[in-house]
Amino acid sequence: MLESSRYLVVLGVLSSLAASLAVFLWGMAKTGVVILGLVQTGGKDPLTVVRLIELMDKFLIAVGLYIFAVGLYELFIGNLELPGWLVIHDLHDIKSRLSQILILFMAVTFLEHLVEWKDPLATLYFALAITLVMGALIFFNRSVGED
Repeated sequence: MLESSRYLVVLGVLSSLAASLAVFLWGMAKTGVVILGLVQTGGKDPLTVVRLIELMDKFLIAVGLYIFAVGLYELFIGNLELPGWLVIHDLHDIKSRLSQILILFMAVTFLEHLVEWKDPLATLYFALAITLVMGALIFFNRSVGED
């Protein structure tokens, strides 16, 4: 019974895949809105850059959810035919890939904040906070990966 209970993970896999699909569709819809805005304004709206950066966030989140779903499936259910970089061997592989996406997400979020620049001191604090979190994630990946 305990051995068969590993198939409960399929619930997490399906949920993550559904969420990934929803975010991909959301990103596609937002892409259409941004393209329409580009056409209407001739690319002269200064916030277009921010909207394009926000698109990257959506797709990074969707990819993260997909990688999580694939990783759970590979760890608990069985192997999949995937590119080598996406093959998951243990929980550290999932955490490592997700933390890499999180680092990209934070970089994109900072870039959005920088483009919308309002308060220089707040931007500096935001940059320092993101740098600390990124540093911790990089340290975690390197130190745990050496085992």
